[in-house]
Amino acid sequence: MKSQDIRKAYLDFFKSKDHLIVPSAPIVLKDDPTLMFNNSGMAQFKEFFLGNGTPKSPRIADTQKCLRVSGKHNDLEDVGFDTYHHTMFEMLGNWSFGDYFKKEALAWAWEFLTEVLKLDKDRLYVSVFEGNPAENVPFDQEAFDIWKQYVSEDRIILGNKKDNFWEMGDQGPCGPCSEIHIDLRTDAERNAVSGRELVNADHPQVVEIWNNVFMEFNRKADGSLEKLPAQHVDTGMGFERLCMAMQNVTSNYDTDVFTPLIAKVSAITGLKYTNNEVKDISEEQNKINIAIRVIVDHVRAVAFAIADGQLPSNTGAGYVIRRILRRAIRYGFTFLGTKEPFINQLVEVLANQMGEFFPEIKSQQQLVTNVIREEEASFLRTLEQGLQLLDKVVAETSGKEVSGEKVFELYDTFGFPKDLTALILKEKGYSFNETEFEKELEKQKARSRAASEVTTDDWKVLIDGNVEIFVGYDQTENNVKITRIRKVDSKKDGVLFQIVLDATPFYPEGGGQVGDKGTLVSANETIEIIDTKKENNLILHFAKQLPENVEAGFVAKVNTDLRTSTSKNHSATHLMHLALRSILGTHVEQKGSLVNPNYLRFDFSHFSKVTDEELRQVEARVNQQIEAQLQLQEYRNIPIQEALDKGAMALFGEKYGDTVRMIEFGDSKELCGGIHVKNTADIWHFKIISEGAVAAGIRRIEAITGDAVKAFYKNQENTLAEIKEVLKNPQDVIKSVASLQEDNAKLKKQIEQLIKEKAKNLKGELASQIQTINGVDFLAVQVDLDANGAKDLAYELGQNKDNLFLVLATVNDEKPMLTCYVSKELVEAKGLNAGQVVRELGKYIQGGGGGQAFFATAGGKNSAGVKEALEKAVDFVK
Repeated sequence: MKSQDIRKAYLDFFKSKDHLIVPSAPIVLKDDPTLMFNNSGMAQFKEFFLGNGTPKSPRIADTQKCLRVSGKHNDLEDVGFDTYHHTMFEMLGNWSFGDYFKKEALAWAWEFLTEVLKLDKDRLYVSVFEGNPAENVPFDQEAFDIWKQYVSEDRIILGNKKDNFWEMGDQGPCGPCSEIHIDLRTDAERNAVSGRELVNADHPQVVEIWNNVFMEFNRKADGSLEKLPAQHVDTGMGFERLCMAMQNVTSNYDTDVFTPLIAKVSAITGLKYTNNEVKDISEEQNKINIAIRVIVDHVRAVAFAIADGQLPSNTGAGYVIRRILRRAIRYGFTFLGTKEPFINQLVEVLANQMGEFFPEIKSQQQLVTNVIREEEASFLRTLEQGLQLLDKVVAETSGKEVSGEKVFELYDTFGFPKDLTALILKEKGYSFNETEFEKELEKQKARSRAASEVTTDDWKVLIDGNVEIFVGYDQTENNVKITRIRKVDSKKDGVLFQIVLDATPFYPEGGGQVGDKGTLVSANETIEIIDTKKENNLILHFAKQLPENVEAGFVAKVNTDLRTSTSKNHSATHLMHLALRSILGTHVEQKGSLVNPNYLRFDFSHFSKVTDEELRQVEARVNQQIEAQLQLQEYRNIPIQEALDKGAMALFGEKYGDTVRMIEFGDSKELCGGIHVKNTADIWHFKIISEGAVAAGIRRIEAITGDAVKAFYKNQENTLAEIKEVLKNPQDVIKSVASLQEDNAKLKKQIEQLIKEKAKNLKGELASQIQTINGVDFLAVQVDLDANGAKDLAYELGQNKDNLFLVLATVNDEKPMLTCYVSKELVEAKGLNAGQVVRELGKYIQGGGGGQAFFATAGGKNSAGVKEALEKAVDFVK
């Protein structure tokens, strides 16, 4: 049974059980600050489990793209080495929100596996929670009794808290779970050792395929459990593992989920992959297999993350995506011998394979390919730089063991992987101190943990029920009551309080727009609101202190100056998006944005630099829309299909409900939850400040509106006045500046000519100072030249000498530089190396450098050390 048919069979089955089938949420989470990525099927439904929202149906089923590479659920380092862990995987799930419970969930799971898919019942084992008296959670007798209807008791395993009690996190909904495991070993292996003994023992052929979680409790901040008001079912079945069972193979990578990708890697590299049935493979083949598994797994994670809007970067979620891709690149580099970008070629295979069910990977195929190709090229250059740095470290090492601190520096600063370092050092006959490396790594992790450490109290509910609403589209001020509060203590921000209001006018951060600031005012006090965010359908107002009387009535007042400036920038973003599509082409799509009171930032897909003329056209087009005084047309809560039929743009990577809000200014029509001006005339004017590349195929424009434009032009006016004053107030400023540039160019040529003549004169003077030491013509001296002059002089002197060892020192603007020239004959005959010389002598000027064996330079910051550096140079030829 093909993977696409298995997915369809699952969704059709639960549709027949009155479940609403919903699409996968984006793999990148944008409205849940507690999670970086969607790491489980239930993540998009958290607000329903928490009681902060109402689902479209009490029964839902889907297949969810998941990514487990950070935090509590982190499988990254296992990927490739075994046959069943993945970074990105699909989680088939069915959900009950206060509807059915254990009886139906377990019965349907068994029915689907044994009657629809017809898996062998004799290969299946189930587990139930054994109970936890310490937390007053009993043995799950109900699940045990249900399972006895389907399997013999010797196939029911009692599981502990680690294996059979599922928790969303340190706090929140949780409950006992009942897993289904399958034994895929041969009959002989099964007869020798019971599958029961191998459940939850990390055996590659005895694996969990389905987990039925029964959400009954809420974990509080103090660790205690309380009963939830309603009971829910949260199930998850690993799609890749199910395919392994259905396709009669013993590795996820031998299923048709991965075999097309593996075939493409083999075709590109010329290296064969051996499937899991082949035994006794060589160590070399095993390394190739691991590398190929890493690559085909990681390309899925990276490709879908990019398609959903998360570009590789140096921070946050983008750093995680970059790290995954770089892991794949270095496995290819190290074990497959790939020195050129090639992983990007797998995107086409992936799009053809999964595009029907996940259309985003098909529509974003070109963008994803370009971004991955650029990232590959960049990291391969980094690897080459790392090799040079490693050569330097080896050259500076006495003995055969390299410092673990140095290896960690290569890893931490330059992204050079530890295992690749070890491999290269081994080839050179070296090793490194792993204890020192691990010590430095642990220090880094401790710093990271400390920086991100957050303690969150339980909610203190003042007014019960789902009474919280947002009124900020129509009001910037409103009478409110506080419905709940909690304290959050973090290393980064200190102690803050999160306040929820019954009817808030504060806009929570979202859609690229920053959250509102303002005040809560009562008869006796004023509390400053420093930020507003949304978490699991709750609008959280952040304050550094709580009101003395939290039960009082308040007036919530948005800072309207900030709100107004932000709304101008947000509306201008929409107008610019339309202008870019009109001028550059309809391939332009928003890939990220930031809208705050000071400026707007807009990332978009485009495969070349936007020319100055095109930027002028975009500016002009936006300002035409501003001058046209277009009135805001706002459509609230209209069906999404109706909005799309009206021409609204929907962005990939965004999660939309059945009803949406559409913002329309003339021809600009977008789905958007943000705050906007009532009329484009309110924007006043639009000015682009900068344009540049963010990643391959992604450009970024930063722009300003309103008062910021006025300040910009005022600053330009002042700058022009200052220039005129410096130039003695000429009538034609441009002509005067051009004349200055012309004079400057002439003077530069004259100076260059003078330096060359000075170097020629020095050549004769220095030639007479050359000494012969151990058969080597030696000279180490300071000269009054710049770096280029020193280089020219060194080559001039070297032309007539076959055994010259020369060190020249220069000092310009108090910055010293050493230039070393070694005749090529000396390099070969005596093993002298100019690069090693300047690295060693550079220490005296508190600097460093490098170059080739016959010519190298080193810069520093301690000119007082020049004399000693020149004195030490003779040691190399003595």
